Amino acid sequence: MRHLLSCSPLKNLHDRSSALGAPVTPIMSLHRLLSIHLSPVFLQLLYFIIMSLLGFLGLKISKPRIPVPPNAFDLFFTSVSASTVSSLSVVEMEAFSNSQLILIIFLMFLGGEVFISMLGLLFSSFILSRKQSLKDGPNPLQLKQRPPIPSANQIEIRLVSIHKQNDVSSGDHSDANIVQNDKTNRLKHNSIKCLGFVILGYLAVLHMVGSGLVSSYISIIPSARKVLRNKGINIHTFSVFTIVSTFASCGFVPTNENMFVFRHNPGLLLLILPFVFLGSTLYPPFLRLVIWILERVTKREEFSYIQRNYEVLGYDHMLSGVHCLCLAATVLGLNLTQFVLFCCMEWKSENMEGLNSIQKLISSLFQISNVRHAGESVVDLSTLSSATLVLFVVMMYLPPYTTFLPTRDPENDRQKEKISLRECLMSSQLSYLVMFIILICITESRSLREDPLNFNVFNIALEVMSAYGNVGFSMGYSCKLRLKADGNCRDKWFGFAGRWSSKGKLILIVVMVFGRVKKFNINGGKPWLLS
Repeated sequence: MRHLLSCSPLKNLHDRSSALGAPVTPIMSLHRLLSIHLSPVFLQLLYFIIMSLLGFLGLKISKPRIPVPPNAFDLFFTSVSASTVSSLSVVEMEAFSNSQLILIIFLMFLGGEVFISMLGLLFSSFILSRKQSLKDGPNPLQLKQRPPIPSANQIEIRLVSIHKQNDVSSGDHSDANIVQNDKTNRLKHNSIKCLGFVILGYLAVLHMVGSGLVSSYISIIPSARKVLRNKGINIHTFSVFTIVSTFASCGFVPTNENMFVFRHNPGLLLLILPFVFLGSTLYPPFLRLVIWILERVTKREEFSYIQRNYEVLGYDHMLSGVHCLCLAATVLGLNLTQFVLFCCMEWKSENMEGLNSIQKLISSLFQISNVRHAGESVVDLSTLSSATLVLFVVMMYLPPYTTFLPTRDPENDRQKEKISLRECLMSSQLSYLVMFIILICITESRSLREDPLNFNVFNIALEVMSAYGNVGFSMGYSCKLRLKADGNCRDKWFGFAGRWSSKGKLILIVVMVFGRVKKFNINGGKPWLLS
């Protein structure tokens, strides 16, 4: 068909329509609709909504492990929580069957930031290739018109020859510019495609290696294997589930107690610990390291172009070398601060009872490393000191690439002088969180009066901050803390939000989705001057 098109008069029509920018295929029309009329934030919102609805339908259709299935709204909440990698639970994880756990694995993987960023990069590559094909059209060198055949007059022949030489000399520079621009555009396009394949390989290798290591550890260590056998959880499902959840910074674990039941297995915690950083706070430095190694091994110019021209690729996770070093130093500094405070406050607490010094050390390191985004836990948050909890709340609020970068960007300084009306009216992230906390306090006002030890403002604020940061930490709920004894109250292994009303859960769903797209409003509230 392509041969017939190139050999027929339709080829000229196709070239002219391309040159005019008219859509020539339904795919091109869809591409223009998505790239022009829909903003990136709307595209991601649409992506999360569709994925959450499909996940809800899958969880609703599949059969759970428990005789009485969870209600539909709690299943939808779980689907949103997995899709936005927030890991706030309103259903006990051991209530899900093996098929439902596999479905949640897909939701977490498809909702991870690295995977979504790869989709955006591939979409950018598609847009660039379509634009390039529209620009190309016929070869400009083939479109040059030859001068008319001169007559027999010698003077006319000389005039035509001189005219032809002038045309050729004046066209040399334009042709060279066209060729150079075409080469640069193709190199950029190839570099974007190459970067997409690197990210795909990064995902595949880390997930396969991590799942294999965790599965091997559990198969070898009897105590870890006994835990899963008593709970009826498949070893391979647990291994894949845990690595996908950790890498995507979700925090879901197939056990009700999260990683608390494995705190006597420091080897397992150490195997999982690197994936907390590889898919979140330290993803840009490791991605740049992988590209640097590939450039040294393969000598391909695409890898050199990626490192030199990372800003023009449109990939937010590709940072400069200096920025990556500052990011790594910031992550190390914040974790060290948390580690020192956590060890000072919790070393002799009831959370560490029954652990030796090595187990305490590794458990503390694992816990503070999960505070920023991953959300897995080896301690009961409700028993931690107030100072530790306040520090955790601050850490959950920080964006993943918070960096102490001791340099000034002139471009940002120039942009500060140009502030639109929309930016002036846009509130800060913190103001939105205050609004959400107030709304939830209104919807849960009855519980705040009748059950103040469980339902207090700090517990609600921590839950909201955890949902906003897509972390998944929760204070939980204790029937022993109720002021009025209730014989029907049973302690459950799910988050504090599981005891909220449907209205409160709905607001928390909005917070989880808002937190997932917060990067599009990360500079909100900048024009507001409080001094």
